[in-house]
Amino acid sequence: MKAWRGAFALLALAGCGAEPMAAQPTLDGKPPIVIAHRGASGERPEHTLASYTLAIEQGADFIEPDLVLTKDGVLVARHENEISETTDVADHPEFAGRKATKTIDGKTVTGWFTEDFTLAELKTLRAKERIPRLRGTAHDGRYEIPTFVEILDLLVEANKGRDHPVGVYPETKHPSYFASIGLPHEAPLLAILEKYGYRGRAAPVFIQSFEVGNLKAIRAKSDLPLIQLMDGAGGPADDPKATYAMMATPAGLKAVAAYADGIGPNKDMIIPRGAIGTLGDPTALVHDAHAAGLKVHPWTFRRENYFLPLADKGGLNPAGHGDLAAEIKTYLRTGIDGLFSDNPREAVPAVKEGASR
Repeated sequence: MKAWRGAFALLALAGCGAEPMAAQPTLDGKPPIVIAHRGASGERPEHTLASYTLAIEQGADFIEPDLVLTKDGVLVARHENEISETTDVADHPEFAGRKATKTIDGKTVTGWFTEDFTLAELKTLRAKERIPRLRGTAHDGRYEIPTFVEILDLLVEANKGRDHPVGVYPETKHPSYFASIGLPHEAPLLAILEKYGYRGRAAPVFIQSFEVGNLKAIRAKSDLPLIQLMDGAGGPADDPKATYAMMATPAGLKAVAAYADGIGPNKDMIIPRGAIGTLGDPTALVHDAHAAGLKVHPWTFRRENYFLPLADKGGLNPAGHGDLAAEIKTYLRTGIDGLFSDNPREAVPAVKEGASR
């Protein structure tokens, strides 16, 4: 196995054709943060209290709930408002008639949607693993869908006696769609955060969105830190004229800085991959974002071979675990201010070690 990995490491270096980059500083000189992506979702079903609890135990700086709304206007944590991939809703005959086809952000989606269920009904469902071929199903059927309030209650307990509290990093999912059906995110989100003491720019919170109007609306009502998410393709659903590529230019980043405090780009926007999965040369994105005064928190770092760069894979099995720490340390040298990971167990020590060099 060592020989296999060594051979591919040489191939990866050959594909890069670049000298190791000089380490760059973070925007404020502070160590990068680890954001537990949907909790410790590499080990527990995502967006469950069990996943968030494990992430906190593993030392994450922030936990990340994606927020959607129920029919009765309650914020709950799900990656999407369509929940057949992450719950057992399809196994509930009493909800068979709720299956529907909708257009979400211009895409046709068929399944079961949180906005068609009350909170009480959603609480009868149980979470399941979203990518079982890579992570198994050992924890399926054990955990409820948590509300945002329940997640913050968990943090209150976890932060008792801590000098540095674990923060919360909520994402508003499909905010323009939810606003169009009379269920906007902004008011309930800000009210709950205010109730739990999240006030001002120094609060241990970031609010993130792939859309723009949602963030601008929050900025008009709050000075809490905001993050503009970006993907390698496409653009914000609420602005068909814009693309993330345009937003990632120096001029685009300057415009983002007028309403946000940072960006959350797909990590390939920082270090692209070649055709065979080797890491290439870093782009100017981190430098340009820092020049605009924006923090940079790329997503998503995962330990399975399926997701890792060629040189960091640990074998041929896609579900096997490779050298996530090596990938993270490569990205840390670009000066990123934090990162999203499904695996705080590996990410936290990798960031600590990488930041200390």
